[in-house]
Amino acid sequence: MITRLNVYPKVLTKLFRFASILGICCASISKASLLTGLEDPNHIIGHSSFDLPHQQSLHLSKDAPRADTIAPYDNQDVSLLSGYASLLDALEIMQSHFFEVSHGIWPQAIDWTAAVLSTQISATLAAITEFSQSSSETPQAARDQENLINRYFTQIASFYFGENAFSLRTQAYDDMLWVVLDWLESIKFINLHSSLHYTERFATPDSNTSTWYARQFIPQFAHRARLFYDIASRGWDSTLCGGGMIWNPYLTPYKNAITNQLYIAASVSMYLYFPGDDNPSPFHIGSMGERDMPPAKAHDKRYLNKAIEGYQWLKNSGMRNKQGLYADGFHIRGWRGGRDGSNGTGECDLRDEKVYTYNQGVLLSGLRGLWEATGSSEYLEDGHELIRNVITATGFEQRGGHRQWRWAGLGRNGIIEDACDWSGTCSQNGQTFKGIFFHHFTIFCTPLPLKPRDHDRPWLGDDEIHTLHRQSCDGYATWVSRNAKAAYMTRNHEGEFGEWWGHAARRTADDDESYDYDERRLERPASQGTDYRNEGVPNDEVWRLQKDDDIYETRSSQNNWRDITYERPAVTEKGPCKKDINDRGRGRTVETQSGGLAVIRAAWKLARSRGEGY
Repeated sequence: MITRLNVYPKVLTKLFRFASILGICCASISKASLLTGLEDPNHIIGHSSFDLPHQQSLHLSKDAPRADTIAPYDNQDVSLLSGYASLLDALEIMQSHFFEVSHGIWPQAIDWTAAVLSTQISATLAAITEFSQSSSETPQAARDQENLINRYFTQIASFYFGENAFSLRTQAYDDMLWVVLDWLESIKFINLHSSLHYTERFATPDSNTSTWYARQFIPQFAHRARLFYDIASRGWDSTLCGGGMIWNPYLTPYKNAITNQLYIAASVSMYLYFPGDDNPSPFHIGSMGERDMPPAKAHDKRYLNKAIEGYQWLKNSGMRNKQGLYADGFHIRGWRGGRDGSNGTGECDLRDEKVYTYNQGVLLSGLRGLWEATGSSEYLEDGHELIRNVITATGFEQRGGHRQWRWAGLGRNGIIEDACDWSGTCSQNGQTFKGIFFHHFTIFCTPLPLKPRDHDRPWLGDDEIHTLHRQSCDGYATWVSRNAKAAYMTRNHEGEFGEWWGHAARRTADDDESYDYDERRLERPASQGTDYRNEGVPNDEVWRLQKDDDIYETRSSQNNWRDITYERPAVTEKGPCKKDINDRGRGRTVETQSGGLAVIRAAWKLARSRGEGY
C-alpha cells in the first residue's frame, strides 16, 4: 500500500518552470556559544570556529565581508520563484533533451560521464521523494508525484541494461569506481523511497507483496557495484609511494587525486550501503571460465578498513597545494618500469599541479561516510576545511570588489570555475566536473542521521555534533546559492545550462553593453600542470609506456578555443540570440545540464535544511 505523497500540483510546476534559487542569507545561529567569535549571524565566513569533541577547533576563513554588505548575484532580469520547480525543470530538460529511452542511454555521453549522470538522477529523485514526504497536498498530487518518480526511475533501470559494462571493465580504475557509486546511489534511493512511501516493511529485496516494484532491481544493482569495486580495487599499489591507487593500468603509474578519492568514497559506501551479493554469474573476476565470485556480505569491515587506509594515505601524500586544494596527482620520478624495470625513486615526488573542481568534491562524500562509520570528528573537520578552501579559491571574499575579475585559483567573483571554462576548451570530462563537486558537497552537508544511541554507533545520537555540522553547512548557503543563480543565468532559451557559470546567457539583442567590457577584464586562469582531462594524455615518457597507443582522445578541432575573444553573433531585432559565449567548444551538453541540476539541488537542499526551501 502506498502512503500519500505530497507535492506541488503539476500546474504550479509548469507555472514556475523557469524559476531559480533565491539568494539565501545565513540563518541566525541559536547556539552562539558553540561558534567562537561569531558576532553577527549574517557573517558567511568570519573569525569563527567551532569545537568538535576531542578534536582541535575548525577554523573558518578570516576577514570575509558581511553578507548583507554585498550585492547578490542578481543584476540580471531573472525571476526567482521556486527552487523546487527549478529542480524539476532542470531534471526534465536533462532527460527529455538528452536521454534516449529506446536505448537506455544518453547517446552523447561517454561511459564514465553516463555513470555520473545516472548518479545525479538517483540523487535528485531522493531529494524529490524527501520533499514529497514533508509537504502537504492532495491525493491527485500524490499520484502525480509517484508517476513522476516512476518515470525517471524507469529510465535509470533502462540505463542498467544500456550501460556499456563490458567496455568499462577494461578502462581506467576511476572509470570503474564511478560505476560503483552510481549503483549504490540507486540502491540508496530505492530504499529511501520505499521506506517513506510504502507501508510494508520488506524482509527481502525481491519480495512481491506490497512493496515498491523497484526493489526487484536491488540485487542486480548490488552485483554490478560489487563486481566493479572488486576489479577497481586491483589498482591499489603498495610498491610505489607506500600505497595509493594507480589511475590507469595502461599508462605509467600515476597516483592521482580523483582515483584515490573515488576509492575512499566507494569503499565506505560499500560498507554502509552495499546489501550483499551472492550472484556468481554471469560475470567472473578473471578470464572466462575461472572460479565464480564468492558471496559478499553487507557491512563487511574490509570495505571500511580500505576506506580508512585510503584516506590516511591520501592525507599524508602531500597532494594539496598552498591554497589547500588537491593538485591532480603524482608521477614517480625516474620510473622506467616499461623499459628497463626501474622504479626510479619509488616515491610520489613529481606532482602535477593542475587543479580541477571535482578533485575537491568526491572526497567530501567519503569523509561524511567515514564519520558515519567511525564517529571520528576528524573526518568532518577535514571536509569543512576543504570546502572553505574551495570557497576562498573562488574569490568569494573579493566578490563585488575591484578584484572580482581576478582568477583566485578555482574561479572568480565567488563563482566556481574550471580553467577550461574561460577558454571554452572543456572536453566531456571537464564539462562534468562542477556538477560532481556539488553532488558530493550535497551529500556531505545533508543533515547527519540522528538515531538513538546504541552500542554499535553511539555517535549517531550526539546532538552537539549534528548541530555543529548543520550550522557550519548553513554558513555555505550564500556561496552555494550564488553559484546556483549564476548557473541558472547561463540557460539558453530552451532552458539548457551552459558550461561557464561566470557568464550569463545572451537572451536578447539589446544586452547591456557592459557585457563585453566585463568580458575583456576577466583574467586568464593561471597555466599550471598538465590539462590531460581536456587536451588528452601527452605523448611522452612521463605519461606513456613504450609504444603506448593513444588510449585517450585528444581535444577535437571544434574545441580548439585559445582565448576569450570570439566573433560577436548576429542577433535579430527581437528574441533570443543565436549564440552566446557558452556555445563555444562543445556548447551545451548533457554534462553541462547535469552540472546545473547538481548546483540547483545543492542550493535547494541547503535552503530546506534551514527551513527556507519551497
